[in-house]
Amino acid sequence: MKSKIIIIVFLLCSTLNWAQTSKQQELEARKEKIINAILQYNGLLNIEKKKEKSVLTEIKEKNARIQLSQSLITTNETQVKYIANDISKNQNLIKSLTKELEVLKADYAGMIVKAYKSRSQSSRVMFILSSQNFYQAYKRIQYMKQYAGFRKSQAEEIKIKQQKLNQAIVTLKSKKEQREKVIAQTAKEKEELEKQKQEKEKLVKVIQKDKKKYTAEIDKREKEKRDIDRQIKKTIADAIAAANKKAAEKAKAEAKKNNSKTSTTTTSTVKTAPVSSSTSSSKFILTAEGKVDSDNFKANRGKLPLPVEKGYISSPYGDHPHPVHKNLTIHNSGIEITAESGSYARAVFGGEVTQIQVIPGTNKKIVYILHGDFFTIYQDLDTVSVSTGDKISIKQKIGKIVTNSSGTATMKFFITQNTTTLNPSSWLSL
Repeated sequence: MKSKIIIIVFLLCSTLNWAQTSKQQELEARKEKIINAILQYNGLLNIEKKKEKSVLTEIKEKNARIQLSQSLITTNETQVKYIANDISKNQNLIKSLTKELEVLKADYAGMIVKAYKSRSQSSRVMFILSSQNFYQAYKRIQYMKQYAGFRKSQAEEIKIKQQKLNQAIVTLKSKKEQREKVIAQTAKEKEELEKQKQEKEKLVKVIQKDKKKYTAEIDKREKEKRDIDRQIKKTIADAIAAANKKAAEKAKAEAKKNNSKTSTTTTSTVKTAPVSSSTSSSKFILTAEGKVDSDNFKANRGKLPLPVEKGYISSPYGDHPHPVHKNLTIHNSGIEITAESGSYARAVFGGEVTQIQVIPGTNKKIVYILHGDFFTIYQDLDTVSVSTGDKISIKQKIGKIVTNSSGTATMKFFITQNTTTLNPSSWLSL
């Protein structure tokens, strides 16, 4: 029973250590991606400095940099907690190993003293010859062999324990250095965050001086954004309705065919399930193949690549305070990604191109790719290198992104399940 408990405790400790290491690796990978995004931002900023930009564009860039700083600080602070936990474990291990070594060395010293006192060959021979019978002599010989073997194993165990202790001390030192490095990086990033916030406040004050002008510009942009969001939702609803109608007609035709084949042998009829008008344009009725595509896409949540080779999220998903109207909240149905001029949008997962649209009043294009009952949508493309009906593979280029007045390529990216918009950040490997 005792041995079973020891095994269970060992397995639990091993599992916890593995989980700890896995989380550390995950945090390190996440931190690396955030740092790469910051480098991308800094690189693009140097290019943009040569061009004139509107105050609103600069505020948007500051918001993106602030978001990256906050993500890095949060990741670093989480990492410090895990490192502190590792340090505590190593300190406890060192303490435990030190005690064990003290006991082992004391036992070994006692054995050496006894061995020294009985070092005479004649005393060992006399110990055997003084046996009362052959069996006792045999047992004494075996005892002497075991004692010598035990002494040797004790020496080996001391050596192993010492090596473990030395390794634990080295690991502890390394962890402490790592913690100090992360703490220093966090402090530096907090200074950068404060700097970015101050610069953003200055820009906001510029807007406040000419609020009427900037309010009109923002309201125009927000209206355009809402119009495009409505257009995208309607396009998806129309695609769902058309697919469901086609599926219903096919099922009806097959049912009629099957019914005519069996009418000569049975009086029973096959009925098809009607497609509800409430769901016909809001939810796909998936075929077996469509369900597989949907399940595959869903299984890759958090693992999808960025829809550009290099870039960063310049505007996140969800609700955000308005830069001018403090009491007004604006909503982003997708995310905006900024990349170098000339960058291409690429598919985040394999699927089928269902539609290519041109945004009214512009030459900007939108590409829709279907994955079962999920859509990935790529907005603000200058040129498109795919056609409706094409089967697309992951990371395949689908079009060149429009370069804006500040000299960068910025695209909007959406993920929906049926007509419900989802947060792309939780699906991408960021």
